Amino acid sequence: MAMDKYPGLLLAAVLALFTILLAPLVHPAWIMGLVVIISSLMLFRFFDTKYLTYAFVVLAALYSIALLPLFYFSCTLAILIMGEIVFGSGADDLNTYLYYIISTAWAAVLVMVYLNRMVPLTIIFGLIAAVLLKVILLKYEDSLVIEALGIAMTMYLIDELNYKADLQIVVIAVIVAFTFGYFAFRFKTADLSGLFSVALVGIILIVFADARWFLIMLIFFILGSVSTRYKYEYKKKIGVEQGHGGARGYRNVFANGIAASAAAVLYGVFVRPEFIVLYIGCVATAAADTMASEIGVTGGTPYMITNLKKVPIGTNGGVTLTGELIAVVGGFVISMGALLLNVITPEMVLICTVAGFVGTNIDSIVGATLENPGYLGNAGTNLVATIGGGVFAVMLFLLLKF
Repeated sequence: MAMDKYPGLLLAAVLALFTILLAPLVHPAWIMGLVVIISSLMLFRFFDTKYLTYAFVVLAALYSIALLPLFYFSCTLAILIMGEIVFGSGADDLNTYLYYIISTAWAAVLVMVYLNRMVPLTIIFGLIAAVLLKVILLKYEDSLVIEALGIAMTMYLIDELNYKADLQIVVIAVIVAFTFGYFAFRFKTADLSGLFSVALVGIILIVFADARWFLIMLIFFILGSVSTRYKYEYKKKIGVEQGHGGARGYRNVFANGIAASAAAVLYGVFVRPEFIVLYIGCVATAAADTMASEIGVTGGTPYMITNLKKVPIGTNGGVTLTGELIAVVGGFVISMGALLLNVITPEMVLICTVAGFVGTNIDSIVGATLENPGYLGNAGTNLVATIGGGVFAVMLFLLLKF
């Protein structure tokens, strides 16, 4: 960051501090909101705090009209300004993100204590959303408004769920998830965005379900990594290898894990067996599809799933006998892992294995009909497939149940 921007950033930090301290005392809220908006515009006029001003103005406007409660408003301001201070040097490496997490965590905790709102789970998810958005959007100078809204809305959503989690479990979840994400990054199976995405998914699974659900996701991650490395040089030679040396980014993590994470949240809130089946069905699909894609592509000439005509290797929607068989294996391994961990019953093993196979072919159909014409990207196709596999598992479960 240029030296002439530091005075503006320093004054913005002072503004954020005084806003956090005074906002609980100033009523009605629109008065404080108006002060923040006017002050932010003055900083923009004299110190070129353009994008930070946009973020402050949006947050203050939402606070003024009672769409953003005081707690989320104050926490978001604290996290946002600390993040700008940490990344002021322009560095973009793992150590900088570590400093970012530590500094924003302290800022958010101080706000939590000051406002006497002891909601550590809300703070943790807000911080993870913050660092994930930062790593994804850092190169975009105009992303601060998106970051601010993402942080605030994430905390708001988690708080509104009113889910009570034991603090010890939350701490363990954070340690386990970030440790796994770190080693995934070090072993180059995930990039920086993948690190924090994996951590977020892991925390959701452990907090809203339990550690066994995380272990099931870990089985998928291992299967996916091994499949990606399978005949990697050959796949590289024919031009169908996974990019970045096989390291997964946030798109891949969310495409394969967001539906499963939603199932874990639903299970944590409602505790119904349908959501267990939904979760395993989603993960089984993700594993089956990944293995079918990475190993099946080495199984000879593929055939387009919609018309069974031969297509070039690597064509979206192209399937091989090897890929179809390995899809069954992938879904079965996930399902058996869940059975051995006592998450599902033997009857559910068959349901989820079939769901994984069905989800894989949904991926192929969507790839042929929507991805090839350019309506969806690969991540979108994977997301549709995992949702499809999970929903099919629930439908089959309910059908057999009754």
